[in-house]
Order: sequence, then C-alpha cells, then structure tokens
Amino acid sequence: MTLLQAILIAILQGATELFPVSSLGHAVLLPALLHWPFDEGDPAFLPFLVMLHLGTSVALFVFFWRDWAAIITGALGLHGRAYRLESFRILMLLAIATLPAVIVGGLLERALKHLFGSPFPVAGLLVANGLMLLIVERLKSRGVTTTSTTQEDRPIASLTSSDALFIGTFQCLALFPGMSRSGATIAGGLLRGLHHDVAARFSFLMAEPIILAATVHQTLKMRHMTISHDQIHLAFVAASVAGVTALISTAILMRYFRNHDKWALAPFAYYCIALGLGSLVYLGSTH
Repeated sequence: MTLLQAILIAILQGATELFPVSSLGHAVLLPALLHWPFDEGDPAFLPFLVMLHLGTSVALFVFFWRDWAAIITGALGLHGRAYRLESFRILMLLAIATLPAVIVGGLLERALKHLFGSPFPVAGLLVANGLMLLIVERLKSRGVTTTSTTQEDRPIASLTSSDALFIGTFQCLALFPGMSRSGATIAGGLLRGLHHDVAARFSFLMAEPIILAATVHQTLKMRHMTISHDQIHLAFVAASVAGVTALISTAILMRYFRNHDKWALAPFAYYCIALGLGSLVYLGSTH
C-alpha cells in the first residue's frame, strides 16, 4: 500500500464511519473499483485497520467530550442525586443499545467473514442501505413510529430500555458490509420518535464503545504478529488523517441534522443507491 492509498482510505474511513453510507462498504468497493492490489482481509492489513478505528474513536471522544464529561461526572455524583440518576440511566441505555451487536457479531463473525472481500454482495447491500434510509425517512415524515411516545423533541434521557434495545438491534445490520452503522442506528432512533439530531447524537455516543470494542478485538488478533516499522508509520499517518476527517465530518453532520429534520437522510440514500447500482454495473462489465 502506498502513502497516497493509505491517506485516501483514511479520509474515506473518517468520513463514511459517521455518514450513513457504510465505511466498510466503501473500504471493500474502493480497492475493487480502482484495481488496487491489496486485500482488506489480509492479516497484514490489520494494524492499519486498527489504527483507523482508533483515530475515529479519538475524534468522536474529542467532539462529544462535554457529553462524556457530563455523564461521567454525573455518575460520580458531582452534580447531585437527580443528575446522578440521569447519568446512570444514559450509561445503561448505551450499554443496552451496544449489547445486541456484540452478541450477534460474536456469533456471526465467521459466517459473515467471506463478505468482507467480496465487492458484488457489498454493492448490493449498499443499495439495500439506501432503500432502508428512504423507507425510514418516509415513515418519519408521515409520523409513523414503533412507539406510542408522542413527546415533542425527545431528549436521549427520555428513551426507555426497549427503545435502546430496538436501536441496538438495528445496529446489527451494520455487521453486513454495505449497511451503515450510523445509518441503521439513526433510522432506529427515528422510528422511536427521535428527531434526526437527537438520533444522530445517540448513534455517535453508541459508536464510542462499539468502535473501541472492535479495536480491542482486532488488537488481540495482532498479539503474535510481526509488524514492520513502515507498517507502523503508515498506520499512524492514516489514523491521524482519519481522526481529523472524522472530527470535521461529525461537526458537519450534527449541524446538518439540526437544520434538515424533514428529509435529512434522503441525499445519503440516493448516493448509496447510485453508488451500489453503478458498482454492480461496472464490476459486472469488467469480469
């Protein structure tokens, strides 16, 4: 992998990890479309992948540091009993929302592994991701939700355990490369009556433990690997680029979702459908 390829993949990772367009789907399709001679499933690619995730995780923590500081100091009882109970409640909601993906991911990791280097099914799943976003957006615009809660501008703390479990179950869709984690969790939040910006905030707070868990899981796989100095250097450069890109992307997305609550997911949906169909046609014509 060249430095230019590493930087391009890092920019792609930093943007698409937060945008509802599937970072993993893009990571599989880009090398196939550009005929880059490396395989994301190759163990030698693992240190690079770990550092990309770490860079994104750091960026998310930096952007939402006030949220995490308020939750952690509240849980420690520094702001009174009522605030402590609310902080524990939010932590519980995040834990419940994270649980389904951890369990299902552990059970299906080997079964889904063959998809990670296969551009054809990934392109098809990218189309499916776009259709999911469009359908949920349409349901949201019609006021159709899966909950009887009618509270205007629901904050995260108003979510119930069943809301968190529902959103967390949607997150399991992202185990399929081409289905977006942020897209699925935002869609789940919309179906539970959240506005786009609140659904996005909960989705990005959920991303922290799930990305860290994936990073630790991948790091354990490297414990017997011999990693060269060049690999380490390339991985650190990529992590820095991915982190900066993710920080900018998060700022753009949060502002965007606040200002476009009626149709926020539609542009991403059309993009996924166009890219998926275009990739299927191109890959089909070159094989």
